[in-house]
Amino acid sequence: MVPATPLVLAQDEGERRVRRTSQAGALTSPFILKVDGRNGGSEDLVMGYEDIPPGQAISPHRHEVADEIIFVHRGSGVVELGARTVAFSSGATIYIPKRVRIAMRNTGTEPISIAFVFSEPGFEEYLRDTSVPEGQPVVPLSADERREIRIRHQRHTVYERP
Repeated sequence: MVPATPLVLAQDEGERRVRRTSQAGALTSPFILKVDGRNGGSEDLVMGYEDIPPGQAISPHRHEVADEIIFVHRGSGVVELGARTVAFSSGATIYIPKRVRIAMRNTGTEPISIAFVFSEPGFEEYLRDTSVPEGQPVVPLSADERREIRIRHQRHTVYERP
């Protein structure tokens, strides 16, 4: 944790990272952690930004201890919230209370650009464990590594697939 520091970040600024995925259809695009304990020193909030390419998805999961808000800067797709499936487009705000299942798919022809905010820290550490800083070699996670990371972070986030 760093001391709380006010920040003004341009759209492409922040802690830029790339996922180490090996799952078919999983997100492979870079993402940016903007504000958390390491970036700005927030004890309470986590905020990030990412583009989801056409055809890619956020896998079904739920956050056990944090509410999440996703703001859709551009693009369109479908989000599953609990038992509901809802289409969305640019400008949409998606609120996910803790313990509600969420999945999202880009059904459009352009990337979906989203900003995500969590009410409680924790998910950013899962993101760090499953990614590398942009510019470093990206070695895909093995199924065992992914399973171990998900077990380690299940206090905060639970995925449907191990």
